Amino acid sequence: MNINYLIYRNLKKNIKNYYLYVFALIFSVGLYFAFVTLQYDPAMDEAKGSLKGAAALGAASVLLVAIVAIFLLYANTIFIKRRSKEIGLFQLIGLTKGKIFRILSAENLILYFGSMVIGIFAGFAASRLILMILFKVTGVDTEAALSFSTEALIQTVIVFAVIYVLIMIMNYTFIKRQSILSLFRAVSTTENQIKKMSFAEMLFGLLGIGLILLGYYVSTKLFSGDFTTMNELFMAMILILGAVIIGTYLFYKGSVSFIFNAIRKSKGGYLSLNNVLSLSSIMFRMKSNALLLTIITTVSALAIGLLSLSYISYYSAEKSAEQSVPNHFAVADQKDLSAFIQALTDEDIEFKKTERDVIQVNADLSDIIGASLEVSGQVDSSSMIIPVISDASVKGKDVSPGETLFTGYSDAIQQFMAIQTTGEIELISPKQSFKQKLIGLDKEAYVSYYYASGGLPTAIVEQTVFDQLVQDLDPKIQKKTNVYHGIDIVDPTAINQANQIFKSLGISEKTGNLSQTEMAFNQKSNMGLMMFIVGFLGLTFLITSGCILYFKQMDEGEEEKPNYTILRKLGFTQGNLLTGIQIKQLFNFGIPLVVGLSHSYFAVKSGWFFFGTELWLPMVMVMLLYTALYSIFGLLSVMFYKRVIKEAL
Repeated sequence: MNINYLIYRNLKKNIKNYYLYVFALIFSVGLYFAFVTLQYDPAMDEAKGSLKGAAALGAASVLLVAIVAIFLLYANTIFIKRRSKEIGLFQLIGLTKGKIFRILSAENLILYFGSMVIGIFAGFAASRLILMILFKVTGVDTEAALSFSTEALIQTVIVFAVIYVLIMIMNYTFIKRQSILSLFRAVSTTENQIKKMSFAEMLFGLLGIGLILLGYYVSTKLFSGDFTTMNELFMAMILILGAVIIGTYLFYKGSVSFIFNAIRKSKGGYLSLNNVLSLSSIMFRMKSNALLLTIITTVSALAIGLLSLSYISYYSAEKSAEQSVPNHFAVADQKDLSAFIQALTDEDIEFKKTERDVIQVNADLSDIIGASLEVSGQVDSSSMIIPVISDASVKGKDVSPGETLFTGYSDAIQQFMAIQTTGEIELISPKQSFKQKLIGLDKEAYVSYYYASGGLPTAIVEQTVFDQLVQDLDPKIQKKTNVYHGIDIVDPTAINQANQIFKSLGISEKTGNLSQTEMAFNQKSNMGLMMFIVGFLGLTFLITSGCILYFKQMDEGEEEKPNYTILRKLGFTQGNLLTGIQIKQLFNFGIPLVVGLSHSYFAVKSGWFFFGTELWLPMVMVMLLYTALYSIFGLLSVMFYKRVIKEAL
């Protein structure tokens, strides 16, 4: 038999099963080529002054290769096992293992390198769009031009050629080791046979759910003060990670079967067609795929969590900057202030000036601190340095002589310290002390973070108390200036011009001189780059993992095809069967998605306050986007089963 004809016939026969694999390969090659192109793009060289673009993209390209390589090798394992009977038939008609390997190698060569060529062209076409997205989210004002990189082409070809060689080695090893009999049994041995649930499996199922819940519970207590040393905090994180990952594996290995078995028993043995097509199948299939589903769920949770945290920081950039610098600009040095004001006046930029006296005072906060501070550096809560301002310097704030109001605290500080809204504090000067009653907490900041030691809140006291504290200052703990100077630009359109003046005078480089605009820009640049990289890596993983789950459904669909033939002959319509299949796909794709979203929610919830001021909107948007893209593969699986059911009769 002509080998070329066999190659052509097999390609034509199997191309309908390879289309999603080809798409994923084209997408992976295109994205990798685009990433590498960005590394060599001259526009990135211009942007290096404001972000570490090339280095970050280089690290991302390595992770991208790892994700793609694992996907391609795993997908090849699925396809080679699916074709085991075909390989066995080739041996029965007299073809040697060497010729069979050459046939498969030629098929893979055409599909693989054909897809790679298309992917490189697609990546080149999309590279300018990707660069524009990167510059948009990082705020870099540089023109994005379309440029072809020979270095990127060579690097892409080498990387994917190495992956192709690994695939060929895997195929050769598989063909060499298998006998004709084992080839005909390869598919049937990949899944566990249906059997009665044992007590051990039920125990593992309950243990899996318990471990996941334990990990969730510990994550809610991570920064609540229950763990008082860095070692305890580190061990708690290890416990959370281990409990959730092992619990997830046991969940797929036993919990799903345990839950669905309980549902099946509750029906007293009277199962509908939908129950047979969905519950009974999933009970035993997920057990076989427990390790794969655990990896997919864990990495999905990691991708969603990192993207949520980076978007939280990106989304909260302006609010975080306002908390750090309450005015558009803060200038600590009087000479710098005079130079900046003169420059604004010369440019006819109208501004408003705010001045507040700020002093540093030792305070005993042990009565209002609800958490141990050992984690944050062995700080003694009975002797903490806090900034103090008078109520006369803040419009709308009026306190009595024996009262103090805390302002400008962050969510991170509040989470670590658990500062009470009321209680007794003591302001301590070298010669005297003042017993004060804390009357509340206010998030709005009135001085820059330069004056707040370690991010502690600023205390507002009555003017007479403030005057007495000023008369008895400890010079060792004072800042270089005890006056906060804030500048606000009246016309919002002139803020950027004022910021350029602020930088051109060299004022921004000195300690205590801060720009609200610059702080927001820097945070958006850093987190925008992180969001860009995590987003594209997450998208790559989503597509590759979705394809893997889809390929598994293809396997199951072909294996269950005789069952559909019997059901069709018994009189069940396509609609009857399709309803059960839809429920099955809802569980197959929905369970890993829901578990992954749940893991990411508790991970983000435990430490989001370190990244920004807003939790729900950024996190929900990321989760909804991930869910929408992930659901596409569930719909594709339903369409595949629809075709299988149609061809079953």
